[in-house]
Amino acid sequence: MKICPKSSTNWSNGFDLDSKRKELGSLQTDFQKPGFWDNPGEASKKQKIASQLKEEIDSFSDFKKELAELKDFAAIYEADSEFEEQLKRKVETLKAKAEEKELAIFLSGEYDKKDAIISIQSGAGGRDAEDWVCLLLKMYQRYAEKMGWEHKIISQSFTEGGGPEGRIGIKEVEMGIKGKFAFGYLKKESGAHRLVRLSPFSSKQLRHTSFAKVEVIPKIEESEINESILRADDLKIETFRASGAGGQNVNRRETAIRATHLPTGLVAICQNERYQAVNKKIALEILAGKVLKNKEKEKQADLAKIRGERIEADFGHQVRSYVLHPYNLVKDHRSLVETTNTQAVLNGEIDEFIIAEMKGFV
Repeated sequence: MKICPKSSTNWSNGFDLDSKRKELGSLQTDFQKPGFWDNPGEASKKQKIASQLKEEIDSFSDFKKELAELKDFAAIYEADSEFEEQLKRKVETLKAKAEEKELAIFLSGEYDKKDAIISIQSGAGGRDAEDWVCLLLKMYQRYAEKMGWEHKIISQSFTEGGGPEGRIGIKEVEMGIKGKFAFGYLKKESGAHRLVRLSPFSSKQLRHTSFAKVEVIPKIEESEINESILRADDLKIETFRASGAGGQNVNRRETAIRATHLPTGLVAICQNERYQAVNKKIALEILAGKVLKNKEKEKQADLAKIRGERIEADFGHQVRSYVLHPYNLVKDHRSLVETTNTQAVLNGEIDEFIIAEMKGFV
């Protein structure tokens, strides 16, 4: 694996301990104000933020204390070989903690702590593109399992079975991923993913290129959705019958939900739950995430125009290539991270790509 950094960050300056203590103090003052619990939803939200801040402050304070103790330890026993191995172990332990703290700095975005919704849609490439969606879905499922996250299919649309193996392709799939910092880790996977291989659907074994579009949004809880995110008048709610692969398990009742945000045309679908009310709740949570991400995209585009920067087509630009023929290579076009171990990548070993993007090697 080769990583070509283009920038560096002094992570130790990235965690503003005084600022976080001030924010925590302000929240704790709010807790004592009369009427604080009159709005249970808002009060609970502030309590959760305060709890997270306290955990971050305590953790970083403990780390700084350990670092100071290590320096003292090294100074005292510098010339004593008896403590050399002990010192090495302490250094390695602290190094691992430093890497964790570094990642915490890069995972400080507004929604980074949230669960994620990942959608994968087939692009150019016909049946190969639909099969490519299946492979990418498996890759992200394996990565989620490796990270100790839960994953669950929310909705998917299938193609007919075909090809030499009679395998079913997927036109589009949406999957929920529940776990600590899931959105923070996965958010930069958004974009076009390109596959080059010998097509299993070609009787002449020709090499084909296919594309799939990946989009990652934060999971917004129902309690967090308000009029500033989704107005009732801006919504169109439709019901339809859910169906499984190859027309199997067709639902006899219209329990599936399609929610459309009329001002933007953004759509969210949920069809895998048994009850319409549950599907509606999940669809609205997904739609809220899409609307918020769209607002952030527009904000960044406006800032880029003001600064005169080049603006990439949202989710349309190619972010990573996976070449399985005539050679093996997976290359990220932003970080320049690459590896020839394509099978490991397709089995979920994508840490180097994700961490490189997270640390800003762009």
